[in-house]
Amino acid sequence: MASFKNFLNKQVTIEISGNSNVDGILIEVGNDLLVVFNGEHFLYIPLLHIHNLSESITEESYGVVPSLQELEHEKDELSLRKVLTAAKGIFVEINLSNNRSFHGFITTIMNNYFVFYSPIYKIMYISLQHLKWLTPYLTEKTPYMLSHNLLPVNPSNIPLARTLDVQLNKLIGELVVMNSGENYEYIGKLSSIDSNFIELTTSRGESKLVGLRHLKSIFIP
Repeated sequence: MASFKNFLNKQVTIEISGNSNVDGILIEVGNDLLVVFNGEHFLYIPLLHIHNLSESITEESYGVVPSLQELEHEKDELSLRKVLTAAKGIFVEINLSNNRSFHGFITTIMNNYFVFYSPIYKIMYISLQHLKWLTPYLTEKTPYMLSHNLLPVNPSNIPLARTLDVQLNKLIGELVVMNSGENYEYIGKLSSIDSNFIELTTSRGESKLVGLRHLKSIFIP
């Protein structure tokens, strides 16, 4: 990652999948992600979703950059999986698209997805390949300023499979919301999974197939 390291401690503009831009100071470069300070938060951005990065044309004042919370990882081995593992139980914000962010905490990391507890959506299964960025809370504040007794430490006892497709098989017959319901056609009963396609039965009883690789998140309402 020598090419990215040329931009360390400089103000950069990063284009991320979904026509979204991030501006800030490049703090760290890892094996498969970057860390950027945007003036308020540290954003951990997977390289998978970076379309381009350049030095900012105009200088912005980001004030004093606070000490980076290392999330228990070693700088020379910074990776997305290690960051996610170290962030378990810490309040974070995750972003899956340019207008979809969720607040809560990670409970479990599996092969290609992780389990996220949101005070709003409860248990969510999040595809790793669709995580645009993660930012840990820098203070002891809780999401929505909720008291800790409303945020269970172990919110679910559902057995977990190693991969998302196998886990989804456990939800067959359940009413589910996919991709946060950004499209009403992603809400329905999960009827079957076959050949990397999810079959949903809509509110009107119609059948709809959704490609598994386009699944960002799923939860049971």
